Amino acid sequence: MCDTDHNEPASSPQFSRRHAIGLGAAAAAAATVVPGLTGRQAAYAAAEVSPDNYEAPTGLALDSNAKDTALGVIDRTADAITGLNDTIWEYAEPSLAEWNSALAEADFLRRAGFRIQWAVGGLPSTFVATFSNGTGSPVIGFSGEYDALPGVSQKKGSTEHDPLVYDDDPYSPNYGYGHGCGHSALGAAAAGAAVAVANALRRHRLDGTVKFFGSTAEEQLVGKSFDVMKGVYDGCDVFVDWHPGRNTSTGFGSNNALKAIAFNFSGTHGHGGSPLGNKNAQNAVRALTMLTDLIREHHVAPSGRIHHAIRHSAEAPNVHAALAGAWYFVREATPERVAILAQKVSDCAQAAGLAMQMDVHERVVANIWNMLPNKRGAELVHDNMVQIGAPEFTDEDQAYGKGLQAAAGIAQNGFSTGVADLRPPADTFLGGGSTDVSDISWIIPTLSLGTPVSPSGTANHSWLTTGSTVSHAGHTALVVAARYLAAIAVDLFTQPALVAEIKAEHAARTANVQWASLLPADFQPPAIAPPDWFLKRTGQKWPNGQITWPPERIVGHTKWESIGPPIPPGNVQPYE
Repeated sequence: MCDTDHNEPASSPQFSRRHAIGLGAAAAAAATVVPGLTGRQAAYAAAEVSPDNYEAPTGLALDSNAKDTALGVIDRTADAITGLNDTIWEYAEPSLAEWNSALAEADFLRRAGFRIQWAVGGLPSTFVATFSNGTGSPVIGFSGEYDALPGVSQKKGSTEHDPLVYDDDPYSPNYGYGHGCGHSALGAAAAGAAVAVANALRRHRLDGTVKFFGSTAEEQLVGKSFDVMKGVYDGCDVFVDWHPGRNTSTGFGSNNALKAIAFNFSGTHGHGGSPLGNKNAQNAVRALTMLTDLIREHHVAPSGRIHHAIRHSAEAPNVHAALAGAWYFVREATPERVAILAQKVSDCAQAAGLAMQMDVHERVVANIWNMLPNKRGAELVHDNMVQIGAPEFTDEDQAYGKGLQAAAGIAQNGFSTGVADLRPPADTFLGGGSTDVSDISWIIPTLSLGTPVSPSGTANHSWLTTGSTVSHAGHTALVVAARYLAAIAVDLFTQPALVAEIKAEHAARTANVQWASLLPADFQPPAIAPPDWFLKRTGQKWPNGQITWPPERIVGHTKWESIGPPIPPGNVQPYE
């Protein structure tokens, strides 16, 4: 989940979804893992490379006719790629309900000769698009995301906050959904790269398979981790990922593991004017948030994070809520540390329920690993970035970027230029964002990168990124991202020794870990029933037999509170 972004200027490194994401963290096949480090620790251990004498290698990215073909396809179809981004941006659909967005991405690939399979793991707005040539080996995977965020709607072109969608509730106004994490660009650039690489395979008669995984609900950290558990990603040799950011970069650090929990409290209905004996579930939520805030000082390390959203509470002051809840994200450096911190949060929920004398309904909705990076893969990514060059922004682009920065009250230096140096991760891991790409990284070597779709210093999950994603500058950066992805994939298809090296590093890094999904085998993910028109368009049925439907209802049976026997009538005698 991209709470921040990994693409900050080299002078101001930050960890986040994809820089923290991960990108490499050890020597390649020939290197040895530091003794005493488990595979989990090695995922973010800077000890494997000395920052003082590390220099990114060159010569990994090779010129080839196939690469020229792929890059040429992207150049010729740039308008179609940016058009796909703009279409998905306009839809701005929430996690688990990206019906139009998923179809737009799948249709783009289908028209290019890809075979589309819907809901392989069971989630209806996911798909796998496949193109094979020759022997079909190796298999290179691309990542497509398309979910938007609540509350970050923004009109195109404006450098002031101006929501495109505004919910004019007189008591609680809100802004609409928007692509404040740039997933419209993410999916569009990856789809464009996948089509370009398929063209290169076909034209130059190269063996291989391109697989594009359309994934739902990355912002809720649901889609990929569930599909990994279901085996949807099995068979890939290397997975190539990118994320819109604020500079042109890759790296080899890790990110945070995460557990997401929804807590709901069952109270009683009641009148706000007659509160005695009522059990307002809103009060239990308030008690929970107070308790989790109080544990931060003594129980949350620098790498830890606890944050929440109150999704439902009282709807009116004079109607006490019989059901109210909060949704928590708990992050830490490793799954073991997440489990400890998440248990403390669960204990707070139980304590709040006990204090308010209400039932507590707890549901785990996501549980993901930290990123397992690949150093040799990051070096391949960086070499291609340097050879192709950074996005070139116009004076108008930079003026727009500075306008956004002025609105945010930060330094007005526009969009980042140049390619950031490839650097080892910091000695101390201080935490950051999370992503369900991490679960993929433990079964498939995963490469990642970012480009400056939004100007330096701005934040993902904000209206600034929403607007920038459909700007001319955003278009420029996403097309360059597509070029990087395509070039990297062609190198993987044309250099079998490099694929072997990347896979050998991954095998060495996972040798000391018995990896398994953190989700239970019977895990039922959050899901939304698809509309009939979507089922018809995709050839699906609902329920589909893979996800339990309808989901279990939470219906409370809490009793009203007794305040004791009535006070006897008459005057109270004073003490003598």
